[in-house]
Amino acid sequence: MAEIQVGPLDSMLRYDGTYGPYGGAFIPPVLEPQLKKLGEFFDEEVRKDDFKSEFVKILKQYVGRPSPLYFAKNLSDYVGSRIYLKREDLNHTGSHKINNCIGQILLAKRMGAKEIIAETGAGQHGVATATAAAIIGIPCKVFMGAIDVERQALNVRRMKLLGAEVISTDLGSKTLKDAVDAALGYYIEHPDSFYLLGSQVGPNPYPRIVGYFQSVIGNEARQQILEEEGRLPDHIFAAVGGGSNAIGLFSGFLEDESVKIHGGEGGGEGSLPNTAATLSFGKPTVFQGTMSYCLVDDAGNPIPSKSIAAGLDYPGISPHHAYLKDTHRADYFPITDKEAVDAYKLLSKLEGITPAIESSHAVALAIKLLKGKGELAVVNLSGRGDKDVERDM
Repeated sequence: MAEIQVGPLDSMLRYDGTYGPYGGAFIPPVLEPQLKKLGEFFDEEVRKDDFKSEFVKILKQYVGRPSPLYFAKNLSDYVGSRIYLKREDLNHTGSHKINNCIGQILLAKRMGAKEIIAETGAGQHGVATATAAAIIGIPCKVFMGAIDVERQALNVRRMKLLGAEVISTDLGSKTLKDAVDAALGYYIEHPDSFYLLGSQVGPNPYPRIVGYFQSVIGNEARQQILEEEGRLPDHIFAAVGGGSNAIGLFSGFLEDESVKIHGGEGGGEGSLPNTAATLSFGKPTVFQGTMSYCLVDDAGNPIPSKSIAAGLDYPGISPHHAYLKDTHRADYFPITDKEAVDAYKLLSKLEGITPAIESSHAVALAIKLLKGKGELAVVNLSGRGDKDVERDM
């Protein structure tokens, strides 16, 4: 059985907050002391054996890690390639988000935080944050765009049941970008709170914190595919919105040049402005505290994103993914809403597994690129689709 392992330190902690020309912290001066303190505290704690032991123990006994690597025989027969699914949907709370939330909630506890704040789009991060806060007994506020509150009503009810206060925002496009803005605004006004950011975005140190805690996915998957097949995969796939589940899987294979790395973005209707495929259609710019790719207008201003998947409906992207794109270590493709929905339905029928509509983008991309190839692949199934079943798709 695969061991639960984060890091290793020499790869996931070597970044100083920059990824080539991307990353950094473009923030108001009032936030600088808070983020500097957080970064220094993180660097100290993750090198302590007692922190790592506590983190791994909770992942094992509470989250249910390691998550299985499942050979999808029926899907493989349909596609004509050997496809394994990394089953993050089987984690407690139903997605990969819980990995990062447990890691950050332990940091918050050790820092003496009195309140947790978070943002969410699809609601999976909000549920995971509310769950982690309940374990530790810390009050929790979750900011969410008004549109996402409506289209992810089940997860809103779950967050409230777990004791979180869900704060709807009518800012801008009323989606994930605006939830981040609202959470950051609250964080500035309440410096004693702990901002538990859910994806690999935002100012340093968040991209490296989230990347580190999500590295459990790639470390496990690498061990598991070697156990099952005796070799590394030819391809790995993940959905990409902010970038956390994808970097979690990718991190285990970045130094294996034989492994081709692919990300499926929210392509919406297929072209600007009706898309959330930031790496496919965006440009490098400073957005929400970091330098990375962003969907912008002709004047360079961020524009609203559009995707059927709330968790991918974000105009920015992880600076780490921006670096991987520019260095050609990974490639990224827009997946349209229709392609994602078709994959959502297909996997449900073929394997009895209903993926989150976000994860369906990775499944759709794997089907497109692997059809008839006879190759070996791992697809990260980042979340389960219970939250999407009642939607008219």
